[in-house]
Amino acid sequence: MTRVLRAALCALLWAAPVGAETTAVTYLCERGVSVPVVYVPGADPAVAVLYVEGRLIQLRRLPSASGARYGWPSDGAGYEWWEHQGRASLAWRAGAGDGVTPIYSDCLPQD
Repeated sequence: MTRVLRAALCALLWAAPVGAETTAVTYLCERGVSVPVVYVPGADPAVAVLYVEGRLIQLRRLPSASGARYGWPSDGAGYEWWEHQGRASLAWRAGAGDGVTPIYSDCLPQD
């Protein structure tokens, strides 16, 4: 686990419930982009912290029809991380009712 992810995990654990489990996964996306993610499913709400383009992005779990969708619950713009059946994608939502712009798609967990 990289130093940045360790720092993110420490920050999350500071606010997470005592004994909250975490899962660290590094995804390899199209164009060879690596996206490290730390999931904290026991937090309320569950969160995912992504390290993308030199920045940490903390997203909350949001309702979804299937899979696990993370974003920021607002009517404004923001990132959206969606994991479903072992594949994930990162997109930018321009705002309520506006379109979604894919950033990384076809992200698969690295072995």
